[in-house]
Amino acid sequence: MHIALYQPDIPQNTGTILRLCACLGIEAHIVEPAGFPTSDRAFRRAGMDYLDAVAIVRHRSWADFETWRRSGAHRLVLFTTAASLSYLDHGYRADDVLLFGRESAGVPPDVHAAADARVVIPLRPGMRSLNVAVAAAIAAGEALRQIGRPQA
Repeated sequence: MHIALYQPDIPQNTGTILRLCACLGIEAHIVEPAGFPTSDRAFRRAGMDYLDAVAIVRHRSWADFETWRRSGAHRLVLFTTAASLSYLDHGYRADDVLLFGRESAGVPPDVHAAADARVVIPLRPGMRSLNVAVAAAIAAGEALRQIGRPQA
């Protein structure tokens, strides 16, 4: 299982997601450019000492990420408010990449088009979106539940 962040905007959210990945044993990917320096120092406040326990792969561009993804035959599951399929109705695989867009803008049309699946976390009417770190935690929990990953 992999979690990928497309050009993240907010270092605190990214740090929180990296901590989540460390705790759950999920490899983290950052598709640059990010809206902040992607140094360890930028993540330390939210990620705390967990950053030493997470595998972080940085991709210089979307094209570089896609090259990596296709070479490993990883399915891309995009979490987006523009989807109609609930994340609960999608069947996850152990080698899936769960992709989350920028906090300020989501992902562009070419990234939407590249996704093998587009899923949404349903919200109450009138609610716009969840915090990206909360969405990543919800998504990881369901995906890990489905693939039957053993508890640590």
